[in-house]
Amino acid sequence: MNNGFSHLDNKGNARVVDISKKKKSFRYAKAQATVWLSKKILEMIKNDEFKKGNVINVARIAGIMGAKQTANLIPLCHPLGLDHVNIEIELDQALPGVIITATCAVCGPTGVEMEAMTAVSTTALTIYDMCKSADRGMEIGCIRLTHKSGGKSGTYDAK
Repeated sequence: MNNGFSHLDNKGNARVVDISKKKKSFRYAKAQATVWLSKKILEMIKNDEFKKGNVINVARIAGIMGAKQTANLIPLCHPLGLDHVNIEIELDQALPGVIITATCAVCGPTGVEMEAMTAVSTTALTIYDMCKSADRGMEIGCIRLTHKSGGKSGTYDAK
């Protein structure tokens, strides 16, 4: 009845997958998100003009914290002791907007794709929160996994 979904038992009920017998291996994931905003807001971020503080630094810390809290936010994710989390935030005049990239790594029995995606989502939401006093018209999107490696399913690269 689970139709091949690992998070469903044979009656269709949600469950956490048993990973207790899986071998540990190096797992790595990279995700991206985009925040579209006005050129005015982009300049304000660049010039550190927000009263709440430095948008880039606060958003980076939020993304790292988000990655570490993934299992508390996504019900069927396993808690992981992450070995690495990095958040890159690029100001892009052409959008105009911000491109966020998160990388996560762990040596463990399960992957870190959700941690990377949670990291970019949390970073994007923090940018919105930090800048909303100047403009509520920002848009968050294009949240996606761009790369993953390790584990039984091998490597994935987005096209």
